[in-house]
Amino acid sequence: MDKFISCDWGTSTLRLRLVDSTAATILAETTSEEGIAMVFERWKEIEKEKLSEKEKEEERLAFYRSVLSDQIVKLGGQAGRDLAGIPVIISGMASSNIGMVELPYKQAPFDLNVKGLNVRLDIAPAGFDHPTLLVSGVRTVKDVVRGEETQLTGCINDNEKGERLFIFPGTHSKHVLVQNGRLADIRTYMTGEFFGLLSKKSILANSVRKSMFRPEQYQKQFEEGVSDGLKTSLLHSAFWVRTNDLFNELSKEENYHYLNGLVISTELKELINVNLPITIVASKPMLSYYCLAMEKIGMLLVDTLDASEAVIAGQRKIYELYRDDVRNSKF
Repeated sequence: MDKFISCDWGTSTLRLRLVDSTAATILAETTSEEGIAMVFERWKEIEKEKLSEKEKEEERLAFYRSVLSDQIVKLGGQAGRDLAGIPVIISGMASSNIGMVELPYKQAPFDLNVKGLNVRLDIAPAGFDHPTLLVSGVRTVKDVVRGEETQLTGCINDNEKGERLFIFPGTHSKHVLVQNGRLADIRTYMTGEFFGLLSKKSILANSVRKSMFRPEQYQKQFEEGVSDGLKTSLLHSAFWVRTNDLFNELSKEENYHYLNGLVISTELKELINVNLPITIVASKPMLSYYCLAMEKIGMLLVDTLDASEAVIAGQRKIYELYRDDVRNSKF
């Protein structure tokens, strides 16, 4: 059985999956809150000031690998076997300036095949029982992605033609323009971060209460937020969340989804006059929000893809490209 370990190492979460590359199936998986931001803070606490820059880089890489090793042991427990020697493919924030080692961005535009990605191959990492492929991000003049480039390679066909816009919702929502199989442009919208700040750190925190999205309960309020977000600036419409509460127009739970509609609408309304097919790549909760918002606005939605499946598909392509290299390692 031909296997690799898929590592999706984000800012706040570390996800590992044991993947059967031949069948493209997940054999075991585990999720940890040891995201890159948390691990970096722990590293700073023990960083030795007297070391040279090169020594610091080596110590930092070893520290991150130790965190990863512990999680791989847990993954092995889920799989019921020792995973030593199985290659690890890492995408996300691990290649950032707060990650295990900083890699330069790939400059856009470029052809969206795995040969075009910036990948660091470590055949026999010191003190780490796995050959490793670390994938870097992509940049334009004023924008970047890290992690979405791997998802995107998993979404694209080898003979991709025409123009298509991919939307990757999240803390920092990414809009990626693809033209004839080439990554042409990137735009970042701080949708999730603004929602978090407004709902937790602003005066609006007293007017909302987090609740699970159930269409039969909250779709109406969410769509009202989408519609109101089209009418005016978020700086103005956000205050309506407070007046909804003051005037008992909405419950705090309803207001939570109304606010979500406002911020998502603010992101999407820039695309109203963009006549392109759109694909949303997201987890199921975010897919529901964005599909409803696009339908309310009247935008052209062509396809939806699960974000986890896109990560694995992209990493599988990377693994297949480097398969012979990792097989010739010491393991």
